[in-house]
Amino acid sequence: MSRYTSEVADMQVTFKILRQSPTSSQTFQKYTLEVEAGKTILDCLNQIKWELDGTLAFRKNCRNTICGSCAIKINGTSALACKENVGQCVKEQTIPEMEITLAPLGNLPLIKDLVVDMANFWQHLETVTPYVQNEKTPEREFLQTPEERGALDQTSNCISCGACYSECNAKTVNPEFVGPHALAKAQRLLTDSRDTQTQERLSQYNEGLSGVWGCTRCYQCNTVCPMGVEPMEQIGHIKQQILEQPNLEETRAIRHRRVLVDLVKEGGWIDERKFGLLVVGNSFRDIKGLSSLFPLGIRMLLSGKFPLSFHPSQGTQEVSALIESVQAYQES
Repeated sequence: MSRYTSEVADMQVTFKILRQSPTSSQTFQKYTLEVEAGKTILDCLNQIKWELDGTLAFRKNCRNTICGSCAIKINGTSALACKENVGQCVKEQTIPEMEITLAPLGNLPLIKDLVVDMANFWQHLETVTPYVQNEKTPEREFLQTPEERGALDQTSNCISCGACYSECNAKTVNPEFVGPHALAKAQRLLTDSRDTQTQERLSQYNEGLSGVWGCTRCYQCNTVCPMGVEPMEQIGHIKQQILEQPNLEETRAIRHRRVLVDLVKEGGWIDERKFGLLVVGNSFRDIKGLSSLFPLGIRMLLSGKFPLSFHPSQGTQEVSALIESVQAYQES
C-alpha cells in the first residue's frame, strides 16, 4: 500500500536541523517523529520543541501564511514552515530516506539555530521609501478607482517573509543591492495613483548596482515567493520605466542592456569583442574602462580564447524580427 493512500496515515520522518549560534560551530541534530503527511513543518517544529528539545530556536506567529515570520530553508530552499507540509517535502524520497533538512535563511546574520537577524532586510526596504508620498496635504483620504487599486494587488501580496532575500544571488555577491523584496515594493509605489514622486523614485532606483541594475535575473526570487509577487518581474517593470524616461543619462548598466539587445538583434548572439568595447569602453570614450579590458584581453589571447572573428547565428533575421516586434509592442 502506498504511504499516500491515506492523508491521516502516520509516517516516520527524521528532521535534520542545523543548530548553531554566533559563538558555536554548525552542527546538524536529528529528531525523528511519527507524523501525518498533511502536518506542516511548523507543526513538527513545535512538536520537537515541546516534546523533545526545548532549546531549539525558531520564529513563528500567525501559523497561517500571513505574517511571514516562520520562513526558513527547507531541504535547501527558502519557504514558509507553516505552508509546507511533510508529505510535500518527502514525496520525492524513497521510504528509508524520509528525511527533511531545515536551516536558517541565507544572506542574513545568524542569531541562533533557525533564527536570523532581519535588520539588514528592513534597512534595505527602508531605502526605497516604502510608503506613499504626495505633495498635497489632503483634506480627506485619497480615493482610488477599483482599477487603480486592482493594479496593486500582486505587489501588495508581499508579506516580507525574506524568502526572496535569502535566495537572491545578487545579494550574496553585492551587499549594496537592496534586494528583490524592496524593489517589488518600489514597483508597487510607482504603480500607486496616489504617489507623486515617480521621477524621484526612478532616479533613485537607477543608481549604480544598489537598485534595479544590481539584479542578475537569476529567477530565484520568483521561484521561492510564497505569495506570487514575482519580484523579478516587478524589477523588470521598473527597468522599462527607467529606459522610457526622456533625456535619460546613459550609465554603464543602461548601456549594457541597450548594447546586448542591439548585438543580439544584429547577429543572433553577442559579439563579445564589440560588447566589451561598447559597454565597458563606452565606444572608446571611457579610457579607464578601456584600460581595464587590456589585462583580460591579453589573458584571453595567450590562452587562445579571444575570438578573432564573429559569425552570425542561423536564424538571425527571425531573432531580429522578434526583437523588433517586442519593441514595437512596448512602444504602443
